[in-house]
Amino acid sequence: ADYLDNGNNKMAIQQADKLLKKHKDLHCAKVLKAIGLQRTGKQDEAYALAQEVAALEPTDDNSLQALTILYREMHRPELVTKLYEAAVKKVPNSEEYHSHLFMAYARVGEYKKMQQAGMALYKIVPKNPYYFWSVMSLIMQSISAQDENLSKTMFLPLAERMVEKMVKEDKIEAEAEVELYYMILERLEKYKEALDVVRGKLGEKLTSELQSRENKCMAMYKKLHRWPECNALARRLLLKNSDDWQFYITYFDSVFQLIDESWTPPAEEEHSLEGEVHCSIEQAVNFIEERISEESKSSRPLRGPYLAKLELIRRLRRRGCNDEYKLGDPEELMFQYFKKFGDKPCCFTDLKVFVDLLPPSQYTKFIRQLLDVIPLAAAAENEVALPGDIKALQQHLCVVQLSRLLGIYHAMEKKQKLAVVRELMLRYRHGLEFGKSCLKTELQFSDYYCLLAVHLLLDLWLEGEEAAVWQCLTLLEEGLSHSPSNAQFKLLLIRIYCRLGAFEPVSELYSSLDAKHIQHDTIGYLLTRYAGSLGHYAAASQSCNFALRFFHSNQKDTSEYIIQAYKYGAFEKIPEFIAFRNRLNSSLHFAQVRTERMLLDLLLEANISTSLEESIKSMSLSPEEDDIPWKDLRDNRDLTVLFSWDPKDRDISEEHRKLSLEEETLWLRIRSLTLRLVSGLPTLGHTIQPKNSEKTAENGVSSKIDTIRALLQQLEAAVDSGKKFLEQKIQYPVLGPPPTRMAGFFSNGSCQCQTSLFYLVSDIYELDTNGLEDSAEIQERIGNSFKSLVERLTDLFNKCKGDLIEVRDGTLKTHPNLLENLVFFVETISIALWVSSYCDSVLRPFKSNLQKKKKKKKESSVAMPPVFTHFLDYVTELQTLTSNVIDHIKGLEIILTALKLEELSLKDTLLLQEEKKFTKTVQGKVQSSYHHSVQEIGELLKKRLDTIKKLKI
Repeated sequence: ADYLDNGNNKMAIQQADKLLKKHKDLHCAKVLKAIGLQRTGKQDEAYALAQEVAALEPTDDNSLQALTILYREMHRPELVTKLYEAAVKKVPNSEEYHSHLFMAYARVGEYKKMQQAGMALYKIVPKNPYYFWSVMSLIMQSISAQDENLSKTMFLPLAERMVEKMVKEDKIEAEAEVELYYMILERLEKYKEALDVVRGKLGEKLTSELQSRENKCMAMYKKLHRWPECNALARRLLLKNSDDWQFYITYFDSVFQLIDESWTPPAEEEHSLEGEVHCSIEQAVNFIEERISEESKSSRPLRGPYLAKLELIRRLRRRGCNDEYKLGDPEELMFQYFKKFGDKPCCFTDLKVFVDLLPPSQYTKFIRQLLDVIPLAAAAENEVALPGDIKALQQHLCVVQLSRLLGIYHAMEKKQKLAVVRELMLRYRHGLEFGKSCLKTELQFSDYYCLLAVHLLLDLWLEGEEAAVWQCLTLLEEGLSHSPSNAQFKLLLIRIYCRLGAFEPVSELYSSLDAKHIQHDTIGYLLTRYAGSLGHYAAASQSCNFALRFFHSNQKDTSEYIIQAYKYGAFEKIPEFIAFRNRLNSSLHFAQVRTERMLLDLLLEANISTSLEESIKSMSLSPEEDDIPWKDLRDNRDLTVLFSWDPKDRDISEEHRKLSLEEETLWLRIRSLTLRLVSGLPTLGHTIQPKNSEKTAENGVSSKIDTIRALLQQLEAAVDSGKKFLEQKIQYPVLGPPPTRMAGFFSNGSCQCQTSLFYLVSDIYELDTNGLEDSAEIQERIGNSFKSLVERLTDLFNKCKGDLIEVRDGTLKTHPNLLENLVFFVETISIALWVSSYCDSVLRPFKSNLQKKKKKKKESSVAMPPVFTHFLDYVTELQTLTSNVIDHIKGLEIILTALKLEELSLKDTLLLQEEKKFTKTVQGKVQSSYHHSVQEIGELLKKRLDTIKKLKI
């Protein structure tokens, strides 16, 4: 066992063998040997050995534990349940084995068996937790039941009765048990009863979370629409803590609900269960004013009361009755707020919510007013006035962010914008002085100046200023050198490099972000969207692996979390874990990465290092199966991960999200169908009885071609939907979701090529079943398909021609679309070759039959059917075309190597020496990345060329 712990698996196997020589039946040694075998990649031997031991139904703890470890490493948790089922039969009173059995069921989600195992445990050892394990398993059955009705009428009422029994017998001990009771009542929509539990004696046990009782009561009051109670409770909680924003919202909601219902307090008794109720606007206004005057006495400044006043103004305006309640002018209130909190980074995000209370005509005046109260000092007359300390810097930054949000910078023309960029960079560099003592992991105080400058330059780039984008990269690289852990710099660099078609610098930037756990799902798209499409195949494989490793381990990890939650009685977390697992399993990104990863593997390996058939088998792919949950696909991407200070009309909207999801789903459908069609090619293997159609149906081959034809129809439909979608010509904001590769796929002709290749498969199959004799028409059709395919592929190649990077007026311009087209060309030619090798497998037997006939008849001139010449010509042309592309790529490599970037006179002499250094770095990175892409594409095409040469019949 020590050897196994230290990772020395071979020694472990040797030691186990020694032991087994002496004691032939030592179960535990056999299992430890099996673990060693599993870890050295001998899975089959390990499994056989383990099953030998398991068949003896061991009951010693060592063997059971060791087998559990082994099965877990084999990803076969269902075998652990069988193991403990047997152990429990032999040792029926063991608390330990029963609880292991319960946890084994939990790992595989067998809720009904968990319920039974929990009750069996409780009978042996009457401990409360075991009883409630059983109750929780009933709730899990109700959550996982497909039939809503069943869960409301059977599982939940049974769980409720089980808890009520314990309540009546006064056996409730722990807080978790009360939580569970509350959870059952809430799911049964018995809100009144749930409220009584929380307010009653049992509720006293709810102590582990702050305000746990109050929050639960509030939730129930809302469900029951008991607004007087909502209001009184919120009021009471705000008196205790006037900075708790959620209760202001509830307070306002309930006041206006009561006004709309014309509710009046009863004359004699209490207003409500929770005490005094406010039910008029006057009371609300007075209440907020009191909170503000209370705040002035508090030891630390509180933001809540001031923001609550702005919130109230907004709500009154919506109702069209603000002016009669003298709450003050929002502009003045925001100005006072800035004076009080302007030096806090949160000041901007607080005010951002309320800027729509300002009339647009007042924007510039408002910004001027704020600037006037910031202590800035200029060294000389015409110089920029700079802040003297961090406080003043934060205040100034807040104003700059507000200026951007109010659209003041957007309205400027080019010259003004450039002047602002220069000023912001000056302020950025000046601000670095305040951060000299910052650690590497801390951000510089002035980083936002640099980001805002880059945003302005991005505006200019989108307006057609080519040089601006290089300046963006320059400033960001400079910013990153001072603030190496600023994620915003890195994310923006990633987006811009990808837009320019340079993937190489991105891998390193992304790994330095050190994305953790769920982030592989939320921001992984930044990486996986571009890696493959820009020809960095090795990096693409790696980025897919990162993501897939996370998704696969999530399955295993979630079961562990659930087990921990049972052990510690954190029942309310269990449904959350289940929801989390489902959210990841139906993740759009997960489905995309799975599909693209398999297409990539086929592209890199099929018919190169292994045959197409073996590749598909190793991925256990089959054309009939579709493992994507189309109905439940969830878009977990974080599309706002990049900071943006844009006004609402320029920012990413809900509409953009919807459209982006629709586009991603359409593209995924096209890719997934392409993958399934390719995986169907080896299933059409050559059949021996061509004429005898009943036989083929039995062999299941004719149904295979039907599957392919059905998939082809679906692909046509998906392509049509895709084209319709693109007709809308959607433009996402520059920092919004990146568009898919669909537009390029249609416009460069790859789509038509790939579809006609799959139609060709159908024709070849028909030729195969009809034979060569009376198939002149099919043969001609196939000949024409070959011809038009070569034309289409040549067209596609023409769309790849041109310089990838060119120097225009002293500025670099990249052409990422040419690179994407090249990548599509490689993919399309690969599909063409897989289809050709299917043609080859069909035509070869025909040819050898013909030659046998020729020998029999001893005639020298048996006419060769035309399809052979067609195929030979086609293969020869494919070979010539591929050689031409390889030559073109060699040419691109030479041009890229010869590009002398040093000679680029960056005519913008505004660049400081400092900046020039970074500009050089940036351009070097882009050049090197393109060079790398072209090399990888070239290497792959050379391998494909070798496979073409083998196709000569």
